[in-house]
Amino acid sequence: MNQRAKSPKPAPAHGGDGQLRIIAGQWRSRQFNFPMAAGLRPTPNRVRETLFNWLAPYVEGANVLDLFAGSGALFLEALSRGAGSALALDLNPAAINSLRGHLHTLNCDNGQLQQIDALIYLQQPAAAQFDLVFLDPPFSQNLLLPACNLLEQNGWLATDAWVYTESEHSPSSLGMPGNWRLHREQKAGQVYYALWQRSAA
Repeated sequence: MNQRAKSPKPAPAHGGDGQLRIIAGQWRSRQFNFPMAAGLRPTPNRVRETLFNWLAPYVEGANVLDLFAGSGALFLEALSRGAGSALALDLNPAAINSLRGHLHTLNCDNGQLQQIDALIYLQQPAAAQFDLVFLDPPFSQNLLLPACNLLEQNGWLATDAWVYTESEHSPSSLGMPGNWRLHREQKAGQVYYALWQRSAA
């Protein structure tokens, strides 16, 4: 969605603003500031462009979930490119307030926000099924695999859902649910990013 700096310059530990640019879609080239925070690594433009090239046939009309929204770059990009609806979660109130302002500026009414721990959110029975999920959690906190398992176990995913992950470890070593097929993977700096497709368990 987008929580960590993969550029040569490290993000400030806290304080200050970063900037994101929407790459394509109805809000193409729009730029927004977002509050920097410890552990925030916004997905770089070139990685986002690659990801959305992979996803091009599947975004329009999709129900999207961004579990660790951070800057909101993936969330806003999906909405710009025609997602039917999108829900972004983040624990940081400043991040959620910033995204709320962006949605208001864009006059967007199909984006929703919740300030909540993603793993707590996923532990409840699924309120909806999602076609596309972004999983870009802070590193070294053991969040990625538990989130993937909860998505699968609690019925949050559509039958053929797509799941995007960013991790510090090779995708083949992550131990993903057995019915997830690795569709594409690349590496940018020290970050592995991958796209998975779910099939019925």
